[in-house]
Amino acid sequence: MSDEAELGTKAPSKTDNRPARGLGRGLSALLGDTETTRPTEERGADGGTREIGLDLIVRNPTQPRRQFDEHDLQTLADSIRQHGILQPLLLRLLDDGSGRYEIVAGERRWRAAQLAGLHVVPALVRSFDDLATLEVSIVENVQRADLNPIEEALAFQQLAERFGRTQQAIADTVGKSRAHIANTLRLLSLPESVKDLVRSGDLSAGHARAIISAPDPLAAARAIIDRGLSVRDAEKLLTKSEFTKGGSGIGSSGKRDDAGDADSKALAHDLSATLGLDVSLAHKGDKGGALTIHYRSLEQLDGLCRKLTVIAR
Repeated sequence: MSDEAELGTKAPSKTDNRPARGLGRGLSALLGDTETTRPTEERGADGGTREIGLDLIVRNPTQPRRQFDEHDLQTLADSIRQHGILQPLLLRLLDDGSGRYEIVAGERRWRAAQLAGLHVVPALVRSFDDLATLEVSIVENVQRADLNPIEEALAFQQLAERFGRTQQAIADTVGKSRAHIANTLRLLSLPESVKDLVRSGDLSAGHARAIISAPDPLAAARAIIDRGLSVRDAEKLLTKSEFTKGGSGIGSSGKRDDAGDADSKALAHDLSATLGLDVSLAHKGDKGGALTIHYRSLEQLDGLCRKLTVIAR
């Protein structure tokens, strides 16, 4: 349920200013104060909340959230018509001299306000650089569980590649574990067709992670969906001959080395979590093997080289 729809049926509390649990620094720390946790009517004319025309507000092109459900937007618009906007938008003034404002947080409210026929909206204006803008947008969306796993992964990728944030720094900001950040980033190595299934909710993030190393992730994804498999069952499915390279998971001896395979997967998973990249490991016993690190952009390659250079020193 949307923020405004919930607030429209329940009066906002004037005493509960606690930050959302499990959000690292939280929005209050990122904003530098706790003003946004108080109801609009409490702020008065103290230079905080102001009315700004919708025609002066533009969306943030780096906003992590890409998908907005039309039905949810209409429901929110109906609530806004009845109750108004109870939580101000968070904006920053663009430095291009146009007098326009860019949305830091509240794009859904901005879209719904347009549907509701509003001409002005309550807003807080803050001075944010690009990094702070992205961080606040991510934290707000994570707090409300608004992002699908692919949107979340792309947001983390922006923090890592554009601003050089480490996985631990990202984890501290959004209140997630470092492993969660690494595993979420791994989803970006999937084919677009599979990412679309994750975006639509047909395939969960857990299922998607299970098929990252599959030779044909789309075929595996379709089998998971058609059969209604759990994540554990999906992992078992990938050991079957129909979803392994060469049509068989059997080695030259006719037997699978389950212990060795499990160790290799565990090591590859640890390396992937450390590097934030998809890693595959093919161990061939006494004959050695191959370690492959997959990158998706020159920025990721450059970041990997920097890490390896530091290790070499």
